Amino acid sequence: MHVTMLKAKLHQARVTHSELMYEGSCAIDGALLDRAGIREYEQIHIYDINNGERFVTYAIRAEDNSGVISVNGAAARLAAPGDKIIICAYAGVASHKLADFKPTLIYLDENNRITRASHAIPIQAA
Repeated sequence: MHVTMLKAKLHQARVTHSELMYEGSCAIDGALLDRAGIREYEQIHIYDINNGERFVTYAIRAEDNSGVISVNGAAARLAAPGDKIIICAYAGVASHKLADFKPTLIYLDENNRITRASHAIPIQAA
């Protein structure tokens, strides 16, 4: 059996562009893709913190170290420049490998620069 697990997350990315008349996808700074382990054309889920929209598209590579996060095509109606979003990729993991599986979590600042990376979500005190 395989379990669908969070593979990678770009947390609190800022949308820099939205291109309605573009073939659908999300262009992401190539250095961020590499750091998170997300491949070009891989399916991604996007969660818009500002408006609550949740949608699925695929990643395309933007220029390395550009800070670009461009939501394109029909999804451009769901996220606007300046919105904070969470970009997630998921993977099927064999049951016998679950104990050792850890996601890659990348935390970003307002300019889509990495502030920290982790393999576990920190537990927050109440």
